[in-house]
Amino acid sequence: MEDRSTLLINQSTIKELLDIADFNNLVHQTFQGLGDGTIINPTKLTLDLGKAGGYPPYEGFMNAMPAYIASQDIAGLKWVGGFLGERKAAGLPYITGMILLINPHLGTFTAALEGAYITNMRTGAQTANALRYLLKKPTVTIGLYGAGMQAGTNIRAIADLFDITELIVWNHRRSTAETFAKKMQEHVKGAIRVVDDPHEASQAEVLITVTSAQTPLIKAEWIKKGTIIFPMGSFQEIEDALILKADKVIVDHVDQALHRGALKKLTGEGKLSEKNIFATLGELAVGKKDTGDLSQDITICIPIGTGAMDVAIAGEVYRRALEKGMGYAFDFEA
Repeated sequence: MEDRSTLLINQSTIKELLDIADFNNLVHQTFQGLGDGTIINPTKLTLDLGKAGGYPPYEGFMNAMPAYIASQDIAGLKWVGGFLGERKAAGLPYITGMILLINPHLGTFTAALEGAYITNMRTGAQTANALRYLLKKPTVTIGLYGAGMQAGTNIRAIADLFDITELIVWNHRRSTAETFAKKMQEHVKGAIRVVDDPHEASQAEVLITVTSAQTPLIKAEWIKKGTIIFPMGSFQEIEDALILKADKVIVDHVDQALHRGALKKLTGEGKLSEKNIFATLGELAVGKKDTGDLSQDITICIPIGTGAMDVAIAGEVYRRALEKGMGYAFDFEA
């Protein structure tokens, strides 16, 4: 008879079982699954708990993100969010999350995993893999807006696939950016510069925004041809004019990307729709589409995040934990 217990897996176990190369490989495989149609990934559902100052007043949100992964024959749900307010005052990280896996044949819960670490790591791996499909060379220069947790995972993941020959960091608090730069030096082959003017960071080949800014940081007139921009934050970090000026817009999940983050406002105004999306990262991953030479294009790429990434990674963690006898088996039905 099949074991019906649920394996509980904490963050330290996940860190022991997966390294940055594993995250990159698993995200690449997941993009391929999204591209070939073997993954089912509904649009995420958000519970607003006062994220933008509304009711209730907790300055947070939670997303429900389900998916089915055919290659692993598992299904799961990530329940994840971010909170400021009381959570920040308590000294807790912004992101909080859990991932629940089920056996899709029986509906039994096979594992429950800490989800914030996987969220942060796969967010960086999404950018790195997008560049795997977009760049035609082994080196890259990066302009980075933000110096928090996900800024770090972006740089670590990209450094696993490319040589970063220059990193320019802008953050609203310079001291945080300087501390970040010291931590990242082991991952960056070239120089790291901390700048006070956000325009300076915009002159790199690849721009990544991982901030909580609610007003645009990057102006359309700053951006030269050949630039690839990743507006990763939940708010509006780049000007609408820059989105409308872009030659190619690439996303991970069309419905999600059009109604969240950078594209949400223009979609709501009827100025942007599915016809403006050049390709998905899944289509690029399996070769259904090719970007060609981007040296004369302004490209905006938005891997806004899918539950499939988290479920696939959690599934591999679960498999390895079983093999190594790690985690804690708990019977919820006892």
